Amino acid sequence: MLLTFLALFLLTPQVTRAQDIILTGELTRSDNETYRAIPVAVPEGVERITLGLSYDKAEHTVVDLGLWDPARFRGWSGGARDRVTVATTDATPGYLAGPLPAGTWQVMLGVPNIRAGTRSRYRVLVWFDRAGGRAAAAQAEGAPLRTGRAWYRGDLHLHDANSDGSCATRATAAAAIRARVPCPLFRTVLAAAAAGLDFIAVTDHNTVAHFSALRELQPWVAPLLLIPGVELTTFHGHANIFAPSRFVDFRLAGREGVAALQRDAHAAGALFSLNHPGLPSGERCMGCGWTWPDTDWRQVDAIEVINGAVTTGPMTGLTRWRERLNAGDRVTAVAGSDNHDPDGVTGQSRVGRPTTVIEASELSMAALLDGIRAGRVFVDVAGTRQRLLDLSATAGGVSASMGGSLPLCGSVQVSTHVIGGVGAIVRLLGDRGEMSAMQISDADATVTTKLGKGAATKWLAAVVERGGEPLLIGNPIYLAPCDRTVE
Repeated sequence: MLLTFLALFLLTPQVTRAQDIILTGELTRSDNETYRAIPVAVPEGVERITLGLSYDKAEHTVVDLGLWDPARFRGWSGGARDRVTVATTDATPGYLAGPLPAGTWQVMLGVPNIRAGTRSRYRVLVWFDRAGGRAAAAQAEGAPLRTGRAWYRGDLHLHDANSDGSCATRATAAAAIRARVPCPLFRTVLAAAAAGLDFIAVTDHNTVAHFSALRELQPWVAPLLLIPGVELTTFHGHANIFAPSRFVDFRLAGREGVAALQRDAHAAGALFSLNHPGLPSGERCMGCGWTWPDTDWRQVDAIEVINGAVTTGPMTGLTRWRERLNAGDRVTAVAGSDNHDPDGVTGQSRVGRPTTVIEASELSMAALLDGIRAGRVFVDVAGTRQRLLDLSATAGGVSASMGGSLPLCGSVQVSTHVIGGVGAIVRLLGDRGEMSAMQISDADATVTTKLGKGAATKWLAAVVERGGEPLLIGNPIYLAPCDRTVE
């Protein structure tokens, strides 16, 4: 039996704002086998509308739900759902995504059954999201798929038929040759589930066409979390944006500069992450490397340091990332497979290799994106299910962990926690180069290092390597001048 909307509401911790409108009323036998249209005034600038219906179901009363905008039908779910969402980018199955015109909309209640003598109170809650708002979106997402602080593993860069993803057709007895075709989204989702991932971001090039399909698949594939994303693909570089509230026009970079595109992505509530910035550009790989001269680095939230199978050398994003750290920017290192074929038959990196591992308070979009913003992230280059890397440091009685800030008040005691790195080398790096290198001897090891004054002044981070190949790449602890007298 479906949960009532009220129960779903109580289970949704992401909500930060009450509903915009509450519609209430009463149904009686005279409403049996009729439709009641309830007008809703939708203001300008709305990017998402979410509805929640609850009613008294005693005596076998049944109420169906639908929605019309001022000009056309927008969806019907009957009695199958008591919570629906419609946005410019996506909609609940059975509903139509698209522009949300201001004006009088109609919430349509159908009453297939209400008995004589019965009075049923109904309540419709309405949320509006504007300019990157999250209240209506949070209601649409529902409760987190897992609760509790943990390290969650996922792939932040995937493609399917909505851009240039392809795979072989399904084998049949009549098909001697399997042609390559645009690969359906569900194949990528199944590959991610088989890899044991906690989340994925599907980031098709310059389109939001896959957002509704992700919403449809989400209940079926849980507890795998599906994050809608876009790979903004410009003539001078690619960038992923995660969880935008609307379409972000990639052409803006050519008209007004890439900084304007960055601002627009953030206005849509998304994170902005550079993809494969070390790749070549020009005819070798048109637009693949990041060459925008007007990049506003304050508006770069993350950099993809490992893309697919390229793990060493100048074509990784490691050099560009460390350059930005040396310049004083706070940019989180992430990774992605950039998979275009979930079968892996074309030699691409498989779904989930490499893996971005995020510490978050729960398995929800909001919590994972907060984890990226906070720098509580490491990259598992091989995409294992068990490796771990974390970093903490103490100076002058003050402590910080990976992603945090530490005043340089005296010598720095650094602890690096590694799981799954026996025989590998853990290196401690900073803005002045490598500071230490120690071999890991235990499956679950904590390596400690004491740094003298001036060993690093802006950041320090750990990387775990074996045979010159990175296994784990950690994010920094950011260093600041001492703000007090040290005795």
